[in-house]
Amino acid sequence: MHIQQGSLDSEGNWSHLNSDVLLKNPLVLIFANRYVLEDEAIFNIMRDLFPDGHLIFGSTAGEILGSQVNDGGLAYTAIEFEKSSFNILSENILNHSKDAVAAGKALGLKVNKEGLKHIFVISEGSFVNGSELIKGIESVLPDEVAITGGLCGDDARFNRTLAGYNKPAAEGEIIGIALYGQSLEISFANYGGWFPFGPERIITKSKGNVLYELDHKPALDLYKSYLGDKAAELPTSSLFYPLSVQSQLKERPLVRTILTIDEAENTMILAGDVPEGSKVKLMMATVDGIIDGACEAAKEATKNRKTDAQLAILVSCVGRKLVMHQRVEEEVEEVIEVIGKQAVVSGFYSYGEMAPFSDNNQCELHNQTMTLTLISE
Repeated sequence: MHIQQGSLDSEGNWSHLNSDVLLKNPLVLIFANRYVLEDEAIFNIMRDLFPDGHLIFGSTAGEILGSQVNDGGLAYTAIEFEKSSFNILSENILNHSKDAVAAGKALGLKVNKEGLKHIFVISEGSFVNGSELIKGIESVLPDEVAITGGLCGDDARFNRTLAGYNKPAAEGEIIGIALYGQSLEISFANYGGWFPFGPERIITKSKGNVLYELDHKPALDLYKSYLGDKAAELPTSSLFYPLSVQSQLKERPLVRTILTIDEAENTMILAGDVPEGSKVKLMMATVDGIIDGACEAAKEATKNRKTDAQLAILVSCVGRKLVMHQRVEEEVEEVIEVIGKQAVVSGFYSYGEMAPFSDNNQCELHNQTMTLTLISE
C-alpha cells in the first residue's frame, strides 16, 4: 500500500506529503469544509493532482490528517493498493424522494458481491436517516460483509452537506467504497465516553427518525425545558446533550443527536431511528471522558488484528469536537498511540458514524462516538 497525503489550510496554502511517490489509479479520499467544496475549481485542482485517481469528496465538521485536526480547509489521502482492489458506487437520495432505505438498497445492488470484503460509506448528512440507509444497504449484502463510514458534516451550521465521486460535490450523494482482496485485513470499533443523567423517559410517539413525544408530552418542549437558555441555540446546543436511546430491539443503547428541529410541528429530527417504546435519557460528557473513549475504540479495533494497520480512517462526531474545543487533537493522538505510528491517519468530523459493535457485523448508526476503520493488506 502506497499513500500520499496533503492539505489546503483556511488561508489557501497547500501542503503535499510524499508527493514524490507516483501512484497508479489511486483511491483519493478528500475531506473538506463545505465552503471549499462549493468552489468547483477545487475539483479541477484535485483532478490535476491525480489525473487517474478515483476522487471521493465529502464535506466535514473538521478534517483529520495525521495527528492534526483542521478547520475551514481540505485534507486528502491518496491510496494505491498493491494486493487488493476496490470499486466505487454512488447513488443520490434525492432520486428516491429522500427514502433512505430505497437509496441504500439501490446502492447495495450495484455492488459486486464476489470476493467482497468490506464497504466504507460516505453519505450526505443533512437530512438522511442513517439507520434506514444502513438497513437498505445491508438488505442486499452477504451477512459476513461489514459496513463502516460516516455522514458528511457542515461544521456546526447544519445547513447542507455535500459529497461526490469523480465530479464536483453535490447534495444528496451517497458513496460506497467496496473493498476486495484475500490479503485485506479490516477491523473496526466505536466508543463514546458520554454518560447518561436525569430521569428516564419513554418514547410514546415517533416515526423513523422523527421524535414527537416523550411520556406523552411534546418531546421538543420537554427537551427545551432541559436546555433552558441554551434552547435558543438549537440545534447546535443539542450536540452537548444528545439522547441515549435503548430500543427494545437492540441489546445496547445507541446515542442520537438532533439534526434539526421543526418548530411548526414541535418535533425533533434525529440522525437515526428512535423507535416507539424506547427508553431515553439525556447524556453529557467531559473532555477526559471523550479522550478515554477514543482510546477504548482504538484498543477494540486493534485487539484481534494479525497485522499492524497501514491505514486508519477515523470518523468522529462534531459534538465531541465542540466539547473538546482546543483539546480536540488529544483524542486523535490517543488513537495513534494505541494503533501505532506506522499507520497513516485520515478522517473527518461527522454528523453520524457507521460501524458494527465489535462482536458482530451488523452495522449501526452512532452519534457522539469515535469510530475507527483499520486497513492493511
